[in-house]
Amino acid sequence: RAEALDTLIDIERNKKLSHIAIGETLMRHQFEKKSDRAFYTRLCEGVTERKIYLDYILDTYSKTPMRKCKPLIRSLLRMGAYQILFMDVRDAAACSEAVSLAKKRGFGRLSGFVNGVLRTIVREKDRLPVPDKKEFDKYLSITYSVPEWLSRLMIDQYGAQTAETMFASFLEARPLTIRTNLSVITSEALEEELKKDGVSVERGNYLPYALTISHLNYLGKLAAFRQGKFAVQDESSQLAVEVADINEGDFVLDVCAAPGGKTFHAADRLHGTGKVLSRDLTEDLIEENKDRMCYENVEVQQWDALVEDESLLESVDVLLADLPCSGLGIMGRKNDIKYQMTQQQLSELAQLQRDILSVIWRYVKPGGEMIFSTCTLNRGENVENIRWIEENTPMRLVSIEDYLPETLKGRTGSQGYLQLIPGKDSCDGFFISKFERPEAR
Repeated sequence: RAEALDTLIDIERNKKLSHIAIGETLMRHQFEKKSDRAFYTRLCEGVTERKIYLDYILDTYSKTPMRKCKPLIRSLLRMGAYQILFMDVRDAAACSEAVSLAKKRGFGRLSGFVNGVLRTIVREKDRLPVPDKKEFDKYLSITYSVPEWLSRLMIDQYGAQTAETMFASFLEARPLTIRTNLSVITSEALEEELKKDGVSVERGNYLPYALTISHLNYLGKLAAFRQGKFAVQDESSQLAVEVADINEGDFVLDVCAAPGGKTFHAADRLHGTGKVLSRDLTEDLIEENKDRMCYENVEVQQWDALVEDESLLESVDVLLADLPCSGLGIMGRKNDIKYQMTQQQLSELAQLQRDILSVIWRYVKPGGEMIFSTCTLNRGENVENIRWIEENTPMRLVSIEDYLPETLKGRTGSQGYLQLIPGKDSCDGFFISKFERPEAR
């Protein structure tokens, strides 16, 4: 609990991304008991993802609004309330530990306040206030801890029912999805090896080489991970490469590649032939994964996608353009995206995509293709930019229908692109489209 308190304060005070702050602590305590690490992770992630709802409950029973509380006291109250409402923790332990931490951190004079608020929640937890559905945007905002502007945006774009389905899914626990490195092992052999190491393994929902894993301590302990037999990659991201028409000997360019999931998936599809050029502003994560995955047909470069490289003009067979976006489709995995994103940033990111697209489409050779994808649900960053590509480049939108697994067929409509929806689909929210550059006449 003390470590969780420090992490939550770090996230709030220093605006540090939660997965980074949590990861740093877990690395320092990598040899601690699995149960302790799991408790810490659950507490930090849970408080972060349900922050708006927790403050709604706490404000009901506290004379001082959460926004006016000192950061340490606010984090302590959120931690206590989360344990009481969402974890299998004795109520008395949640209260007493919060009081003890308040005293240890020099806030003994406020320990009674902390104790009083939390014990009131314990007494009232079977009759907690419920937000009014008549104002449905506010109801979604409080119930699922999303900013009101975001709940309104998703209602406008997808309708009230689908918006609620999405937000509810982000609060559900989900296993880790991996992609088998078919260059070195079959998915069946990988599954057997992981199970021998005590990992729970299930088959993927859409692709034969995808697996989901759970009940592991951390990845670095698994020999199969260290030996590059699999990569962590959601099936939605895997589908973006699955629909690409990658053939042996092709030259593939991944323009915004970090951490390299699609880069190495493409390399796997080349079966040791051809080449994948993997570029990003920072190449450290890609290089790290390259060393582990041991693909010899991958070259990693630091490069700004906004800067044209004349040497690549009309040379690329397959361009992977999974461009910077708001990440609204992966809020279930990165649970503080929703708090850091703004409407202004959505517009800026859509424009950034257009600026990048205006440069990179020129790399595609006549007859070659571009996969344009994002991990967002915001139509301004995907559907509207499809229209921009059609109006401002010679690239021609083509259907990905024939490349999809059977369970996803019939979803692409007349335009041939796919929007994966959390809660409706068994993966992250993801958008995938495909363009071809016409042959010269």
